[in-house]
Amino acid sequence: MEREEIKNRIKKVIAKVLEIDESEISDNANFSFDLGASSFQSIRLVAAFQEEFNIEMDEEKSLEVQTVSEAVDFISTYIT
Repeated sequence: MEREEIKNRIKKVIAKVLEIDESEISDNANFSFDLGASSFQSIRLVAAFQEEFNIEMDEEKSLEVQTVSEAVDFISTYIT
């Protein structure tokens, strides 16, 4: 799967979980600081990413991911 496709799918998931417009999500956006994700929403994001990509991620490591581009890199390791 191409990196661009992964990024687009991640942004769709973020927009849905955080209930924000996809156009507000930059590649370097921090989930907490820029997008306003609470710790509960961060956990929901991890679950939504796992569902979207049909993968099982290391939960502790996945919660260390802070930005959209880090999420793309992290998820890429599970699907390539």
